[in-house]
Amino acid sequence: MPSRQNLLGLWLLLTGLSLMFGLVMLLWLESQWQPSADIRPLLWVLGLAPALLCASVGWMLERRLFRPLRQFQVLLARLVASPDAQGDYPLDGWLHALQPDLDHIRDGWRQDRMQISAAQAQGARKADRIRQELEALLQVLDVPLLICDRHQRILLFNPAAANMFREQPALGLGRPLSQLLPHPGLLDAFQHLSANGAPQQLLLPGKQHWLRCQLRHLGAAHGGVLVTLQDTTAALEHDQRWRRTLAQLLPRLRGHCGSLNSATEALLQVTDNPDLKQRLEHAVEQESQALAVEVEQLTRLVEAHQLSQSLLEETWSNDLCSALKAQLNLQHIRLTPVGIPVWMRVDGPALLALLQLLIQRLNELQPVSEIELEVLLGNRRVYLDLGWSGDPVSEQQLQQWRALPLFDEPLSPRIEDVLEQHGADLWSLPPSASGQPARLRLPLPASQRGVQPLPRLEPRPEFHDFSIADLPAPSRNLANVPLQQLEMVVFDTETTGLDLRRGDRIISLAACRIMNDRLLADDTFDQRVNPQRPIPSDSTAIHGLTDADVAQSPPIEVVLPRFRQYVGNGILVAHNAAFDRLALQLAETGEQSQFTMPVLDTLLLSRALDPELEGHGLDALAERFELRFPPGTRHTALGDARVTAELLLVLLPRLANRGVRTLQDALALQAQIEKRTPQ
Repeated sequence: MPSRQNLLGLWLLLTGLSLMFGLVMLLWLESQWQPSADIRPLLWVLGLAPALLCASVGWMLERRLFRPLRQFQVLLARLVASPDAQGDYPLDGWLHALQPDLDHIRDGWRQDRMQISAAQAQGARKADRIRQELEALLQVLDVPLLICDRHQRILLFNPAAANMFREQPALGLGRPLSQLLPHPGLLDAFQHLSANGAPQQLLLPGKQHWLRCQLRHLGAAHGGVLVTLQDTTAALEHDQRWRRTLAQLLPRLRGHCGSLNSATEALLQVTDNPDLKQRLEHAVEQESQALAVEVEQLTRLVEAHQLSQSLLEETWSNDLCSALKAQLNLQHIRLTPVGIPVWMRVDGPALLALLQLLIQRLNELQPVSEIELEVLLGNRRVYLDLGWSGDPVSEQQLQQWRALPLFDEPLSPRIEDVLEQHGADLWSLPPSASGQPARLRLPLPASQRGVQPLPRLEPRPEFHDFSIADLPAPSRNLANVPLQQLEMVVFDTETTGLDLRRGDRIISLAACRIMNDRLLADDTFDQRVNPQRPIPSDSTAIHGLTDADVAQSPPIEVVLPRFRQYVGNGILVAHNAAFDRLALQLAETGEQSQFTMPVLDTLLLSRALDPELEGHGLDALAERFELRFPPGTRHTALGDARVTAELLLVLLPRLANRGVRTLQDALALQAQIEKRTPQ
């Protein structure tokens, strides 16, 4: 059906021509015939009748036929693109008689879909229960793990892995593991994994961390590999520190032992030279003293190394207080917890022994029957205070206590070793003017949990997707890949204005991912950008962002490489992509921020599918296909990107019905529409 603009133009043209023809004929008859006053009104009626008839017929056709036909076309498009959409308006005009048949077809289709969905839900109930149990297990598992298929595409990752790579845009379902962990040794390990499930371990260097990686073949149909990770940076640093000190200490020990042995042998051979004998005895004494000092250092090193192997763990301060209270009850000392309990990262047994020893020594110094234990949450530290009614401890006394061993055993770690393990110190605070008693304070590492336990994470839609393994192998030639099998990154930008070539810049960049014909709800990129120029007030009126909102954000030179890493091997999708693509191109600064992949434009695809319909803006299409913007998300980069992704998913079935099934087909269709679109 021709577009409404063409029909309207044709109608106005015919009406205008009819009117002009009638007026010309009337003027000619007036000049030639000079009719009487009785006949002149009849002639004018006859002369203007064609124009009135044309106008009336056009108006009637628009109301009774053309508008109902456009409604019918929208209803069919919505039925194909979104069969479960509600709120359909009824047909009117001359198509009103088709309403019962259309309702019958639509209701029958929806009823069939409901029956199929019910059958699928019933058949998948057992699998869903297994999935929920798996997700519940992985939610609480602290070990970061990934499952990949034979092509190294990520099929599953747990919250611990998401937390480990929270600063990495390359983590996501279907993403290549090589983008997340770009190590050549990892690819070689994948290729040489044992099929019997024997694990293979690797130590992978990172920018700031060392990861111990274990790979194990799962033997599944998709050739899956289980990858478990452990951050060993702290353990390696402790081990290297210990080995470095030991490497410096051992040669000195060998030197002193060699010198002592030589001096002793020479001393045994000297019998008639008292002066030489005295010098040798002095040398033996010096080497013995030096050897004793080195042995003491070796002993201290071994004592400290025992604690360096202990891992700091998440500990609830109330649990530590309860354990300490039970120990102090045996000494008839009452412990009272004060303040709000918090989480902290400590070596619980060592810290418990340290506190018990400090209170014991304090009780020996001045009789104490009651102790208050208060935990204060600082910025990055937790301050543990022991308070009592009495005199503060002097710094000289604290220095003596730091050297005390924790246990009456050989090679027992000392108080200063526990403090060093926690990166802490021991302070003495006098009574304050506000009424606080004398205190001993230990600043300890804080936990990211803060003052409350971490909330249980709800299972996420993109928690895992093993159907990704059924997709064809990744290929650089994407032209013939079906659209439903493409990895697509739908993005949107907000800018300081619309004139990008005259200096307007990106202030917000966001994207979401479509993988295996499914929108991954939480796989998003959302970053505000400092444009390093003022944001005009008329732009703020649209997207709501002000200079203050982006003042602390990174510049585009920092954001764009991270976004390029997030895109990975996917293709880009946008609505009115020419604008957003130009915004990216003008901001590109190097190879790490270049976007050479194909770009799909939902605006052009919609125009290709419905060229005769008006309104292909995002708002109009969202209303047409009943796509909802959550409150406050319109004209935000992420909100617009999500709705654009949903729009693309409803357009894909209609494209397939018209033979547009591959990326090459879609790009060719876009090119045709671009040629027809006036610049």
